[in-house]
Amino acid sequence: MLYLEAMKDRKDKLGREIDINSIDRNRLKLNASDLPGLVAYATNASSALINPEDEGKIKSKALRAMHQQTAKQMDQLLEQMQPLIEQAAKLKKRVEVSELIYGAHISFEPMIGEIYHLYQKENEEHLLSIIAPNEWGESMPYKSWIATVELLADHTWQIID
Repeated sequence: MLYLEAMKDRKDKLGREIDINSIDRNRLKLNASDLPGLVAYATNASSALINPEDEGKIKSKALRAMHQQTAKQMDQLLEQMQPLIEQAAKLKKRVEVSELIYGAHISFEPMIGEIYHLYQKENEEHLLSIIAPNEWGESMPYKSWIATVELLADHTWQIID
């Protein structure tokens, strides 16, 4: 009890009297720890400085890292897709030319493994010929040359030029 009497006369650092009755002793017990390394604050003057982390900053860094990583993975996927896109474009062109050939006028029976040339006439019809564009000289009788093709064994046409 003498301790409490002595404390009543004491003043805090700012010169105010300390009211012992207003101190919550149970709360002070909870703040004390036998294992100071488990509390979220420094327990003595030589303790390491503990600063609370800024949650927004942590989330911002994590979000930035996530976006960076997913962008890198997306670039890798696009790079891997590029050859497939090119193959699909070639296949589409091959189908278009094959459709033109099978709709064209052919005055001979095409032979497997031979090279042929597809032309467009002035009337917009198409014609398959064995004569190459450079063999006509300056007097090519057709509106335009479309493609040079080879007939494959499965009767599909491979675009050569």
